[in-house]
Amino acid sequence: MKKVCIVYNTDKNAAVEFYLKSLSYFDSNEIEVVSDEDIDKADFVVVIGGDGTLLRASKKIAVSKKDVVAVNLGSLGFLTDVKQEEAFDMYDKVIRGEYFVEKRKMLKVKINNDKTYYALNDVVMSKGGGFSRMLRISVFSNSEYVNTYRGDGIILSTPTGSTAYSLSAGGPIIKPGLDAMLLTPIAPHTLSMRPIVLGGNEVINFKLEDKDRKAYVMVDGQDYVGIGIYDDIEISYSDKVLRLVKPEKRDYYSVLREKLKWGEDYVKGASN
Repeated sequence: MKKVCIVYNTDKNAAVEFYLKSLSYFDSNEIEVVSDEDIDKADFVVVIGGDGTLLRASKKIAVSKKDVVAVNLGSLGFLTDVKQEEAFDMYDKVIRGEYFVEKRKMLKVKINNDKTYYALNDVVMSKGGGFSRMLRISVFSNSEYVNTYRGDGIILSTPTGSTAYSLSAGGPIIKPGLDAMLLTPIAPHTLSMRPIVLGGNEVINFKLEDKDRKAYVMVDGQDYVGIGIYDDIEISYSDKVLRLVKPEKRDYYSVLREKLKWGEDYVKGASN
């Protein structure tokens, strides 16, 4: 008997309702549902919710090396791009083994060679609050000095995360699958400090240069760590990947057009 692990957003009524429908579907198809504590026993994983739900579960799913069907019941859904109306058809295909998987690489974040975190979207080093003074953060790549950024902080993102915080900070969109990282300054003091695309094989280090200030490192918006001048942050790609089951007829550019509303007439109906 095949087994599935279901992760869902318990705070969203629509996600709870769809979870119950999924339970009924798997029961009628003789698929055993296991808890996330037994994810290693599952043949595949279903995530029901928004991108935040998937981000919270991504580390455990990546460690288990299971394929994941991410059903979107959130507001945007760059990662959870299986629509509700096509989810049960996707379940059928996964059970039959007739599906396509897209691998999304994850960053490894080491703080002082002590604590290790994993990021699917991004790693952010920033000041602590709107009234805090700007920071000076030095960046090194493979031990070579890149630059010292003055501003509210910096973002290091994967191609997956290029459509998240980095995009709102003015960074470019990078197609998933490219072996790259994106360094994006947040509200830089000097406008010539622009986003830069780095190689996926580089090891990046962040260092706070202000003795009288404190910064915070945020990993996928989930983990927060206070940082001082004596702390070292090392970021590189890990061997962990998230294996997303993708709808056959949906390519990345169609997702961008849909989610970012490209080509829509925002002044439709306005008088001349």
